[in-house]
Amino acid sequence: MSPVFPMLTVLSMFYYMCLRRRARTATRGEMNSRRAIESNTRALPINVEIVQYAKEVLDFSSHYGSENSMSYTMWNLAGIPNVYPSSGDFTQTAVFRTYGTWWDRCPSARLPFKRTPPTFCSQDYVELAFEEPVYPTAVHILETYHPGAVVRILACSANPYSQNPPAEVRWEILWSEAPTKVNGPQARQFTPCIKQINFPTNLIRLEVNSSLLDYYTELDAVVLHGVKERPVLSLKASMIDLNDIDEDEDEEKYGCGMDTLNKQLSIVTLREWPTNGYFDKLPYELIQLILSHLTVPDLCRLAQTCKLLYQHCCDPLQYIHLSLQPYWARINDTSLEYLQSRCTLIQWLNLSWTGNRGTISVSGFSRFLKVCGSELVRLELSCGHFLNETCLEVITEMCPNLQELNLSSCDKIPPQAFNHIAKVGTLKRLILYRTKVEQTALLSILNFCSELQHLSLGSCVMIEDYDLIASMMGAKCKKLRSLDLWRCKNITESGIAELASGCQLLEELDLGWCPTLQSSTGCFANLARKLPNLQKLFLTANRSVCDTDIEELAANCTHLRQLDILGKDM
Repeated sequence: MSPVFPMLTVLSMFYYMCLRRRARTATRGEMNSRRAIESNTRALPINVEIVQYAKEVLDFSSHYGSENSMSYTMWNLAGIPNVYPSSGDFTQTAVFRTYGTWWDRCPSARLPFKRTPPTFCSQDYVELAFEEPVYPTAVHILETYHPGAVVRILACSANPYSQNPPAEVRWEILWSEAPTKVNGPQARQFTPCIKQINFPTNLIRLEVNSSLLDYYTELDAVVLHGVKERPVLSLKASMIDLNDIDEDEDEEKYGCGMDTLNKQLSIVTLREWPTNGYFDKLPYELIQLILSHLTVPDLCRLAQTCKLLYQHCCDPLQYIHLSLQPYWARINDTSLEYLQSRCTLIQWLNLSWTGNRGTISVSGFSRFLKVCGSELVRLELSCGHFLNETCLEVITEMCPNLQELNLSSCDKIPPQAFNHIAKVGTLKRLILYRTKVEQTALLSILNFCSELQHLSLGSCVMIEDYDLIASMMGAKCKKLRSLDLWRCKNITESGIAELASGCQLLEELDLGWCPTLQSSTGCFANLARKLPNLQKLFLTANRSVCDTDIEELAANCTHLRQLDILGKDM
């Protein structure tokens, strides 16, 4: 009989862990309900499931379409399906700006940040609001062309229609998975198995990675299923595997909420150990090299082990390059305050996607840059909706060495604020995609930032005369290597001629969806003759492109690797 007892002990420990995990999130009422299930003495109340389509698109990082139309825009995700169950390329769907890996292989490609967690692979996102807050039971994503880009689904505790902003905004991952290759471009209803959460939500966020796709993914609608009352887990739902337990134990120790991250950053109490083991015998530089492979949360955890490793983990040399984008849901003013002492030597900083819904204030951002901005060379602020004119003014004053500034999709910055950028004469890369930059501010930037090598003006709809802008580029920006004029609405052959004459180092030029350019004027042939270094040329949706243009490109642009004439019937 003795061999039985170890087995009973293992089983009892397993059930103890299951119950302990359940008890951490349970309320007294839920525990009573579970007792009701187990005893089967009374029936559970019926919780009617609510099915709803997205009411509104609140935010997104990019889209293929124009800011002034509905074709191929994220706004098509609101409401009932327009296309599904049909398959194919339809203008009534939501399409992101890019797909595949070619975007990372062009001359304008940026170097990746180190220490990015392997679990974070998101490239774009879209946030959807629904009418009724519910406890989600299912999320259906209607994909109509080249599916498989969605890698994360998140739910938010904030109600976008509430008059009273919440004290804390909490995001919970409902489902997450690495990018996968889907066989075939046909439409499908994607319904991953989602995690149950302990708060109602009517704000869902989809994050995508299109790197494995052969063409643009197209989304038609999102359906949220849920119940008004928090559901009671069934006995089957209570069964969890040991991997799940291990992951949850880590969450218990280290947490994944904003408060827990801030506690990790601010930890000063260390355990007292008589020695530091073999680390005492290693050179300081070698320990620094070893620690350089850790993510930011891992550094914070390791700092709690002993004084020696605390010293290494807080060394500003560990924070020369810092990307906080993977932790966008947990970064706030307090996080930045705790990081200040460690980031005095920082050169690359990525705050993309962070700070929205009040989590980062203008004053908090300004305080951080005043301490940590003097050595900054690269600053990524994509989709930073907390940014205003004061923030841009602080950037120009506190970052005298700045060479790269990304304000992509920062559509809340007022037009007059962009004038401040002209003070940063050291800029080599400026990304203004989907911003409200106006012509006067842009002319000033081009006049004073003559070192520019990479400039993105895609979907900048408030610029009135792109010919004037192109003329200024030709006169002032002789070092320009890449230029994005995607969907600029009024550039003509005159502006293209000025640009080609003055910016002969151009290796990348995006003129996709520029309807005022016509091949009959000779503008494309002129480009081919004047810009022999071209490696990438986009003439997307320009039906005037002819055989002569292609022949000129083949004869003169011998380095050309990417040519987009999609939409032209040859």
